[in-house]
Amino acid sequence: MRLPARIRPPEVLPPPDGAGFGQVGAVAVPGLGLSVRGWEPTLSCLDLPFPATALALPAYGAPASPAAPLDPRSSARRLLRRMDALGIGSAVLLGHSASCQVVAEAARAAPRRVAALVLVGPTADPHARSRAALVRGWLRNVVAEPPGQVPQLVRDYTYSGMISFARALEATRRHSPADAVAGFGGPVLLLRGARDGICSTDWLDRLAASAATARVDSVASAAHMAPLTHGAELAAALRPFLVSAGRGRAGHEPQSDRSA
Repeated sequence: MRLPARIRPPEVLPPPDGAGFGQVGAVAVPGLGLSVRGWEPTLSCLDLPFPATALALPAYGAPASPAAPLDPRSSARRLLRRMDALGIGSAVLLGHSASCQVVAEAARAAPRRVAALVLVGPTADPHARSRAALVRGWLRNVVAEPPGQVPQLVRDYTYSGMISFARALEATRRHSPADAVAGFGGPVLLLRGARDGICSTDWLDRLAASAATARVDSVASAAHMAPLTHGAELAAALRPFLVSAGRGRAGHEPQSDRSA
């Protein structure tokens, strides 16, 4: 299905106040099937000393061609090329749900371009990777989500495409986010909604243990869709980490990793 052009979601959220992309210090990637608008409630509340933006990728906010590989490593390479095209050098990368695997792979491939990682509700828990476990987690989560988000979710999933969603979901099930996080070596902030039925506290702790430096936090009353439903609360949890990580961006040398 294709949405009319007038209601299609954008594929990039421009930096605030007309700032150029070269000054962007934080780049968010939508969750699987979601659009960049899913990050808008959070990014609009961050109040950072540098611009932040959100970029769509095939299956993560944009349609995917039938032949496009949708595994996390391929999507990570697309993300880095997209950052190149926009003139974004080093930045903090933010993922939500399955896109946590994409940003973690981008950080592993080009660590000198990534000042830090933020993983919100990361999926692919090896203990809950079967299709039956995924369905159970989704059912636990859906009853905790505010129903007001449903119209946007329908638009997003329609635009991104359910076939692409299924293909990318299958690829994420076979991927190890812990290996990608361990291969990065930089600071990582891991968060979940306190009512998230998909990402458990146990999984978040195990994933944090694979990082060189990690912090774990939660957003009270939020479920899995925290960036969309609890933007102000999530922004408050993110801001100190992002400001601290942003101070270290000048020490990165993104040019050396452009071939990743």
